[in-house]
Amino acid sequence: MGNIAMAFIAAGLGAGISVFGAAFGIGKLAAAAMEGTGRQPAAGGDIRTTMIIAAALIEGVALFSLVICILLATKS
Repeated sequence: MGNIAMAFIAAGLGAGISVFGAAFGIGKLAAAAMEGTGRQPAAGGDIRTTMIIAAALIEGVALFSLVICILLATKS
């Protein structure tokens, strides 16, 4: 197996790990938001807004890591 094939395998593994981490983080975030809304229904709107902002930040980090994986795989 050549260096380029190993780079693509490593990029695929890195992308999978980053997507798994983002999904785990958003899942915990949603669970905490649902619990918070259940405990304090009046604050549901504020909790939802904060959850959406945090989910966007998590997705941004995941996208950044995917771009880094692709750049490292295609580096000559």
